[in-house]
Amino acid sequence: MLLTSLQTSALAVAPAEDTSWVTTVVGWFHDPTSLLLAMGPWVLWGTLAIVFIESGVLFPVLPGDSLLFTAGLLHERLGLSLPMLVGLTFVAAFLGAQIGYWLGRRFGRRLFRDDARFLRTEHLDKAEDYFTRYGGRSLVIGRFIPFVRTFIPLAAGIARYPYGKFLAFNSLGALLWGSGVTYAGSILGGVQFVHDNLSMLILLIVFVSLLPMVAQAIVARRKAGEAPSPAGSGSADRDTDEGAPADAPAAD
Repeated sequence: MLLTSLQTSALAVAPAEDTSWVTTVVGWFHDPTSLLLAMGPWVLWGTLAIVFIESGVLFPVLPGDSLLFTAGLLHERLGLSLPMLVGLTFVAAFLGAQIGYWLGRRFGRRLFRDDARFLRTEHLDKAEDYFTRYGGRSLVIGRFIPFVRTFIPLAAGIARYPYGKFLAFNSLGALLWGSGVTYAGSILGGVQFVHDNLSMLILLIVFVSLLPMVAQAIVARRKAGEAPSPAGSGSADRDTDEGAPADAPAAD
C-alpha cells in the first residue's frame, strides 16, 4: 500500500508539459510524501528549513505535522539517520520559535496588517488570545495546532513573557512536537494501519492536542455562567443565590 502511494505521489508531481511549476509546488504541500521525495539529496535540510520557518518565522502555510511524521516514517527510504533527523528537528523547531519571540519583542504588531495575505492581524489576535488564556502551556500545546504554532512565539514576545519561562516551555514544545512526531512516525512505520490511514492519524493528533484547550474553555465558561450579574441588571436576582446580594463576588 505504501509503495503504491509513493508511486502515485511520484506520478502526481511528475512535470507534464501543460502543468505549471506552481501546480507542482502546491501538489507537494498537499502530499508530504511527494515533497520529501522531490527534495532528493537536500531532503534533510529542506525538512529542517520548513520546521524552522513554521515554528515562528512568520510563514504558517507549511505541512508541519504531516511532514515530520512522514519523514520519520520514510527515513530509511530517504537515506536519513533517525538520530540525526530527530536531533536536528528539535534544534530547528527550537531556533524557529526563538526567532519568533525576538521578532515579536522587537517589532510588536507592526509586522501585521488587516489585509495581509499571511501576516494578518486576525491571526495574531487569535494567538495572543490563546497565549493570554493558557500562558506558557500554549507554547507546548500550540505546537500541534496549525497557524497557532507560528504566531504563539510572536505573541509571547509582544507580551514580553519572561525569557527564562519561554526558554523552558519552548524547549519542551520543540521536543514533543519536533522530535516526538518524527520519532512516532519511525516507530509506527511498521504498522500497516498507519500506512493506510496517515491523513486520518494526523487529524487525530491535532484533535487530541486540542482537547486540553477545549476542556479549559468549558470550565471557564461554566465559571463565568456561575458568576453573578452586575448589580442593577434585570436578571441579577435570578442569577444569584436566594438571599445573596446581587453584587456578591463569585467564588474562585
